[in-house]
Amino acid sequence: MQHIEFELAPGTSYIEVNHLLKAAGVCDSGGAGKAMVADGMVSVDGALETRKTAKIRAGQTVTCAQVRIVVRQAAAA
Repeated sequence: MQHIEFELAPGTSYIEVNHLLKAAGVCDSGGAGKAMVADGMVSVDGALETRKTAKIRAGQTVTCAQVRIVVRQAAAA
């Protein structure tokens, strides 16, 4: 399983799951990310995620298509 560490931008408290999948390179667009959620391919902290724009915060782990994304908060500048 591939492991990706994703840092939220400073001053940002969350990223929507469909945008996270795109930003991490798991899919090509936010729409494709929404489709992956709709198809039951995404879990957050081990639980199936059904909300296409769920807010993912620092400390959460998203798993999709043999990719694990750990979300961290970027250090303040």
